[in-house]
Amino acid sequence: MGKARVIVTGGSGKAGQWILKHFVENNYEVINLDVKAPAEPICQTIITDLNDLGQVHNALSQYSSRNRQEVAGIVHFAAIPQAYTHTNDVCFRNNVMSTYNILEAAANLGIGKVVLASSESSYGICFASEFFEPQYVPVDEGHPQLPEDSYGLSKVVNEVTAQAFHRRTGMQVVSFRLGNILVPESYAQLKANFDDTEARLRILWSYIDARDVATACLKAIEVDGLGAEALIIAADDSSSNRPTRELVEQYLPGVKDIRTPLEGRVSLISNAKAKRLLGWEPQYKLMEQ
Repeated sequence: MGKARVIVTGGSGKAGQWILKHFVENNYEVINLDVKAPAEPICQTIITDLNDLGQVHNALSQYSSRNRQEVAGIVHFAAIPQAYTHTNDVCFRNNVMSTYNILEAAANLGIGKVVLASSESSYGICFASEFFEPQYVPVDEGHPQLPEDSYGLSKVVNEVTAQAFHRRTGMQVVSFRLGNILVPESYAQLKANFDDTEARLRILWSYIDARDVATACLKAIEVDGLGAEALIIAADDSSSNRPTRELVEQYLPGVKDIRTPLEGRVSLISNAKAKRLLGWEPQYKLMEQ
């Protein structure tokens, strides 16, 4: 039997290239579906409009039946990656329909595992017209999702869509609520701007290294029996050089429900559920980069 196959969408993007590399390094046959090839030829890329169900179905069917070898899963990261870079309707339609098409085609072809890129933006704080504090910290998967922007809303819809496909087919769908994704070259600029503490308030100073995103994706494809789950994927530490308790006292004075000790520079976005269900541990910390 040949290598296990995995389909990645958006593999030409910032996090996607690291995801492609990680699966290739772990002996997977990887196919990238994107509107362009990545900067370096990591694996085969099929130029695909994910908003066209026919194209998605055709691209997936080529690799779900070839040599009678099944696809281990799909990692769907293709999307408009933030609010207000496109008109609201375009952002919502693209992110929701591309995700629906991936899940519909996967269901039709009997592909049993999908990983989706959701976002911390689904909590609504990041792109709210008026900043509001979280109801408690650290924020976890049970915190209310209160988006008012089309990007955050698209992520909430996609998580609900994942639940529907799990009910219909038994498909395992893991939705990663991702923090701000950093790549190795991001760290120098971030550290140079440490004095502007408030600049990262709306993401609660969260971040995640793209290499740790990649390891989480592999874990989510290889683990069994999760059903439809939303998991926060964030670093253990914050992206500020200041103590976390000090940040909360200064910038989140209304938050009185503090559910874990705020020791050192601990993250205000909890990754505990992902660690427990995936056996995943982030390896990269800001001050070590």
